[in-house]
Amino acid sequence: MPSVNISIRMDADLKKEFEAFCEDVGLTMTMAFTVFARKAVTEHRIPFSIGSDLPNKETMEALAEVKRMKADPGYGKHYHDTDALMKALLSGDA
Repeated sequence: MPSVNISIRMDADLKKEFEAFCEDVGLTMTMAFTVFARKAVTEHRIPFSIGSDLPNKETMEALAEVKRMKADPGYGKHYHDTDALMKALLSGDA
C-alpha cells in the first residue's frame, strides 16, 4: 500500500523531547505515530488513558465530610494519644 504524508503542528520543545524519546526507544517519529495509529485502529480506542483522575462521588462526599469535621471541633470523638484510642476501640466506645 502506498504511503502518504501527514502534517501535524506541535510545540517545538515537545517535538524535540519526543524526537529524543523516540531515539531512546529505537523509533523514528514516523514509526511512533504509525504504532499509535495501528493500535488505535486495532483496539478501536485511544490506546491510553486521557483525562485526570478525578475522585468519584463517594470519595468527594468523604472529602466534604472531612472538611466539615475539621471545621467543627465538636464533631466526633477526639483522642490525644493512641493508648486512649485503642482503649476506646477495644471497649466498643470509639
